[in-house]
Amino acid sequence: MAAARIQLPASARRGEIVEVRLVIQHPMETGFRYDSMGQRTPRNAIQSLVCRYGGKEAFRAALSTGIAANPYLRFFLRASETGDIHVEWVDQENASGSVSGRLNVSD
Repeated sequence: MAAARIQLPASARRGEIVEVRLVIQHPMETGFRYDSMGQRTPRNAIQSLVCRYGGKEAFRAALSTGIAANPYLRFFLRASETGDIHVEWVDQENASGSVSGRLNVSD
């Protein structure tokens, strides 16, 4: 599906708040535009996004066509343990994608 990039600090101290930044290449089509043949472009937006940290759900978002193409999201997590931050999403055509990053936590 769509290409994505996740950015987070390489390391953090236990209990520290870390910023997670995510950009997904997706058209986020509203369904209001017309193609060159005069046909309406089908609506297709990312509808759900879930972030898991260390296998546990840490963040969830419901997106819609009100968000521009190639959505950029920024959210914060508390660093509790070394582990993977894994983000998955599904759009209205049931196409899915994911991206992961690793956060190393020290005491």
